[in-house]
Amino acid sequence: MNTKKEPYLVKGKKDKNYAWCSCAESSNQPFCDGSHAKTDKQPIVFKAEKDGDMHLCGCKQSTNAPYCDGTHLSL
Repeated sequence: MNTKKEPYLVKGKKDKNYAWCSCAESSNQPFCDGSHAKTDKQPIVFKAEKDGDMHLCGCKQSTNAPYCDGTHLSL
């Protein structure tokens, strides 16, 4: 399982689609590489709203996935 107790800082491009890994099996964290096929999870596909930094959840427990909500601080 590929999780970490901090967010991934990613440079996003406005209007680009991304697929955030929700299964924690991807070797391309925080993005999906298709590893979820062996799980019951699906990636979260989203479009960046602006150019610039995105803090994507690394612990896979955020209630605001794919974005970090600070849940990792209580793990």
